[in-house]
Amino acid sequence: MKKLRTLLSTMLCLCTMCALAFPAHALEYNINAPGDPEYGKPTSFEPVVTADGGAMKNEDVSKNAALIPPGFGTPTSNMLNTGNYLTPNLVPSQMAGAGQVNGTVAVVMPPASGSTGSYPITGTSTSPSTTPGFTEVTSDLYYSDGSLGTLKIPSIGLTVKVFEGTGSAPLLKGAGHFEGSSIWAGNCCIAGHNRGVRNDFGKIHTLKVGSTITFTTKLGTRTYAVTGVNKVSVNDVSGLEPSSVNMISLYTCVMNQPAYRWHVTAQEV
Repeated sequence: MKKLRTLLSTMLCLCTMCALAFPAHALEYNINAPGDPEYGKPTSFEPVVTADGGAMKNEDVSKNAALIPPGFGTPTSNMLNTGNYLTPNLVPSQMAGAGQVNGTVAVVMPPASGSTGSYPITGTSTSPSTTPGFTEVTSDLYYSDGSLGTLKIPSIGLTVKVFEGTGSAPLLKGAGHFEGSSIWAGNCCIAGHNRGVRNDFGKIHTLKVGSTITFTTKLGTRTYAVTGVNKVSVNDVSGLEPSSVNMISLYTCVMNQPAYRWHVTAQEV
């Protein structure tokens, strides 16, 4: 029995010595690299050729062309290519997109018949602040109800308050004065709805040359005579230019023709 215990002890010692003689090995892992990672769009002028051999497209997708979208529910929230440039100091003037007016007046008209939202008139116009015949809207020109004045056109039975701005909020209260245009001297520009909840300008396209328009503000009352009624392109902003003649310009949509606007001009008499 003693010999057997000695033999077992000797074998255990040998096994322990053999185990210590071999180095330890850690587990090995093999992680493959991703096959086709989806990286972001390249921020450069990227030439793209269509599969059917179409013409090459060269589109600026860099951050100097990026637009900060308009706020939810704003007049241009549903329109493509609208908003403010992310880096306006890097944007050449020729890159201005729809809804953008560089260094001038951004104009928003009321919605056309059968549609929702507002349509912008885009383009470039001369800043009126440096042109004779211009009266800036200041805080002392507002009435207690927030309006800037009252527009009357007797021949179509219209009397409406005029509020600052041409977005959805002012046009729900009455007519809207184009921000950046004159409120008194020179060319005073006003827009209004022609359908829906408000139908203030629904009949301005029926005005005749010589029809009377009066506009009363805290600066006084002026009477104008209609000189023209024209259908113009939504992109035509020439009617918003400052004038050395005291006049008033009225805009509204053309029913079922969102690419056009009615433009009524009248001069002081």
